[in-house]
Amino acid sequence: MKPKAKKTALSGGAVIGPKGIHNNGLILISDGKIEYAGAARKYSQSEYETLDITGMTASPGLIDAHTHLGVYAEGSGEMGEDGNEMIDPVTPHVRAIDSIDPEDPAFAEARADGVTSVMITPGSGNVIGGAACVVKTHGRTVEQMLIDPDIGLKMATGENPKRVYGGQKKAPMTRMGIAAVLRTALVEATNYRDRRKKKKGEAPMDLRMEAMLGVLSGKKAARIHAHRADDIMTAIRIADEFGLKIVIEHGTEAYKIADILAARNVRLNLGPSTTGRSKVELKDLVRDNAARCIKAGCTVSLITDHPVIPIQELRQEAIKLVRDHGADRDEVFRAITSNPAMTLGILRRAGSLERGKDADVAVYSAHPLDPAAVCHMSMIGGEVVYRRG
Repeated sequence: MKPKAKKTALSGGAVIGPKGIHNNGLILISDGKIEYAGAARKYSQSEYETLDITGMTASPGLIDAHTHLGVYAEGSGEMGEDGNEMIDPVTPHVRAIDSIDPEDPAFAEARADGVTSVMITPGSGNVIGGAACVVKTHGRTVEQMLIDPDIGLKMATGENPKRVYGGQKKAPMTRMGIAAVLRTALVEATNYRDRRKKKKGEAPMDLRMEAMLGVLSGKKAARIHAHRADDIMTAIRIADEFGLKIVIEHGTEAYKIADILAARNVRLNLGPSTTGRSKVELKDLVRDNAARCIKAGCTVSLITDHPVIPIQELRQEAIKLVRDHGADRDEVFRAITSNPAMTLGILRRAGSLERGKDADVAVYSAHPLDPAAVCHMSMIGGEVVYRRG
């Protein structure tokens, strides 16, 4: 006999829907999925466990599109630093999923502020650093948390690969060296793909090259770390040469070329804006970078780059754009919900409160972008994973 579906109702509060806010709203959840989200209506209260959220606001669970949660586990020191395999500038075959510690306390801190999904990526020490993944922020094992084990390759331009390999007196020591290393790897992967196709799979398999094929085909994104405007343009130039789909990670100087990025529909994972100018390539950091890019028409997702700033600061990054820089609240809200869901390829499951999506819900004392709002409850897949107090 099929077990009875678990049903939950969130009733009495406001609900942020994809087309606006329902001040007297209702969310119905069945078997971990959203059954209904919208204006209050009658429902069979005997079928549902009703959670009263009167005076509160229910939001889609927030999404951080660029973190290192679990691969730089909090409080673990050097032994918990598992994000950069800096033995070679090209390591496409390593995967963030194999470094994640689900017991990193930062996952609990994410849930405590309504962050329910995150991208976890290798670091930026290598030109090609490995495969990024997307997980929920709750689970005893990575398998329980996992949404997508491989959403494309982390790549890097600028100071970090220069520092790592220039210090070893080996390539790449310059920005042109970084570009050459990246082009060489893409050419090698193209040749490998063509050989395998010609020999109908009988050519020897190469794990490094296999890991490049998803990006090379355009099925997966090259997620390219770039701060300076010229590094962003180098990433675009190489993407054009090889037909790559790209996402710019950090984009500190994106505001300088926002019109170009908007015209080309380049997706941007921007931030964090509240960090210090700790490197030369951050010298032109401005706090309203994302606001300027949103105004120019770019598709923007906000990021913490945890642990660069803590995961629970994602909402603060958004709040400051609205409060301090006059950004449109709805646009900024999308930058921590539906935009990252789209950029990470998980919009079918997350990013908005709609029928059929995962019941990932955050309940706040007010609109989540109200500076005084606090998170009272988080749900992932219809399960309450955090309660305040």
